[in-house]
Amino acid sequence: MTADRIFTRFDTASFALSVPDLSDLDRALLATVPEVAFVGRSNAGKSTSINTLVNRTRLAYASKTPGRTQMLNFFSLSEGVEAPTSGYLVDLPGYGFAKVDAATRMHWNELVGGYLAGRPQLRGVVLVMDSRRPLLAADEDLIALLCQRGDLAPVALHLLLSKADQIKTMERRAVLQRASERALSLPLRVTVQLFSARAREGIDQLREQVGRMLAPDPDPDPAGPADPA
Repeated sequence: MTADRIFTRFDTASFALSVPDLSDLDRALLATVPEVAFVGRSNAGKSTSINTLVNRTRLAYASKTPGRTQMLNFFSLSEGVEAPTSGYLVDLPGYGFAKVDAATRMHWNELVGGYLAGRPQLRGVVLVMDSRRPLLAADEDLIALLCQRGDLAPVALHLLLSKADQIKTMERRAVLQRASERALSLPLRVTVQLFSARAREGIDQLREQVGRMLAPDPDPDPAGPADPA
């Protein structure tokens, strides 16, 4: 893929809207353009990853309280200041250990699952996982969901191993190898990387992978496991 087919203008990011329920998504005033979703366990670093990607501090709300994000939050991107929206980043509610009531947790799961399974505009998913605890059961459930999109086009999956500054060299190698092996076993286009917002590590690699997902004319290669990067 040539450089002119990779989206690079992350500096144009701006908040578009929040969607609290799937029934509101069809009525939302959103352009029909590629979308890349950020998803992961509560407090894994989804919002922080988005802020780092676009070089902003509080575009996406990052909270130390697990489960703070409760809606689908859309952030628009364009090719320039006056240009129309050409893509969206979507911050999804976290799943896992958030201390919320069962009804709220069920609503969040339905919102996330329904969006990932049925959104035609979805082109890629960044699965943010704490590098100290990757590929837990809930992560695997989400991966399984992405592998079962029916007649919809398969999405590209990027495994983002966050908070990598908190593990040592040998642990980094081990977790990267484990995630890479898992990537090669999946019937999706999958890439893998270590990432640390605090240490400013892996930002360019993340931008490249998300930029490829947002490209308006992706390569027509058949779906299949990509070489982990």
